[in-house]
Amino acid sequence: MRLWVLLSVLLLLLQEALPHVIGQPAKSKRPKEPGENKIKPVNKKVKPKNAKMKERESVDSSLKSQSILTQVMDKGHFQKLAATLSLAAGQSIELRCKGSNVTWSYPSYLDTFKDSRLSIKQLDRHSQLILANSTAADTGEYSCWLQLCNGNKCRKDETKTGSTYIFFTDKEELFVPTPSYFEIVYLNPDKPAIIPCRVTTPSAKVTLHREFPAEEIETDGTDIFYDAKKGFVFQHPTSDHKGIVYCKAESQGAPQISIKYHLLYVEVPKGPPSTTIAVSLGRAGLSDGVHVICTVLGEPDVDVSFRWQYPGQQSGRPVIIQNFWRLINRGIGHTTRISKSVLLVEDFEDTDVGNYVCIARNLQGETTVATKAELK
Repeated sequence: MRLWVLLSVLLLLLQEALPHVIGQPAKSKRPKEPGENKIKPVNKKVKPKNAKMKERESVDSSLKSQSILTQVMDKGHFQKLAATLSLAAGQSIELRCKGSNVTWSYPSYLDTFKDSRLSIKQLDRHSQLILANSTAADTGEYSCWLQLCNGNKCRKDETKTGSTYIFFTDKEELFVPTPSYFEIVYLNPDKPAIIPCRVTTPSAKVTLHREFPAEEIETDGTDIFYDAKKGFVFQHPTSDHKGIVYCKAESQGAPQISIKYHLLYVEVPKGPPSTTIAVSLGRAGLSDGVHVICTVLGEPDVDVSFRWQYPGQQSGRPVIIQNFWRLINRGIGHTTRISKSVLLVEDFEDTDVGNYVCIARNLQGETTVATKAELK
């Protein structure tokens, strides 16, 4: 009896185990491929193609922003230039720009005075700029770029440029020297104004002062701030800023004072010249002298050019034309420029009868006005 019970229990155990072994197909195991991992990562995303593309993009962008400007060091070594460079005044410097057709930009006074210390040579594969016996006045931006030309038309290659700002430090000249002792700075309400008291030593402490009443002008770093490459910047000029000011610099020694700057507030409408015309004698007699005056009211720092059309012009009738301008104060510190062109007919004749046309032009456009002169 005991034996029978034992056999029954064994039979039950075998019935529970058999479905797992007999009733289900066995999973065939394929041989592992060479190099195949035994454990597959679960949450790992691998995108090799995109990664390669991103790598190429980063390489391409770095090539686009790569500077073509270098400094020639001792023994033929070259050094890539940072955004700024400080050298002691008196040193000479050689810069090179890669390319077969290179254009340079540098402080304009070197051209104004045709300074022999500066030389530029274009060679086969690069252009060379050499500045000998540098001075504090040479402080400024030095840049180069490759020119792309098609026949006589050339344009700047924006992908191949180089630039650096060089401070030529001189403890005797903390401010970059200027040819004048007094400058006018126009304060326009819709654009920043710059008081150009640049320094030769970037670490110098610079403050701004009003001459009358004597006081230091506070700078908040936002509306008014100092930039060693530009000077003091007024982001939003107002008529309260007008007056005479100067800058003071200190750097390991006695403070130095810049030239004076006269700040003039400007508020005139932008656009083509606001022009009027008038004749001294609307009805002139023979042999009279007749003046025709063309007047433009505009911004102090905007130049105006004039052209005339008048009777007898085609036949070569001689007239005298004089152009001039001056600044006027319109009250409340507002400054305006009056530009005039005067056409003079010395001995009025029959051939001088007719329309006198003045065409005034500035950067925004041109305006045409006319008047008439007749015989009595």
